[in-house]
Amino acid sequence: MKIIKHFSVFTVGLLSLLYLLNPGAGFIDFIPDNLPIIGNIDEAAAAFLLLNCLAYFGLDLRHLLSPSKKAKDKDKVVDI
Repeated sequence: MKIIKHFSVFTVGLLSLLYLLNPGAGFIDFIPDNLPIIGNIDEAAAAFLLLNCLAYFGLDLRHLLSPSKKAKDKDKVVDI
């Protein structure tokens, strides 16, 4: 049963990577990119899936997208 889960996660990650690489130069596009605001939702979903699949296999890159602790501390207002 665990093999099926690993294979499913790997397949979803591979499909999302292929979608992001877009080998057909726009041949496969679920939502056209020229639509305002919603045009890039499919790419964002593919990136989200890819990052979560990589985290499942131990390569967690999601921390690169969050602000660093130094940036959070820098934004704090200190009363003297």
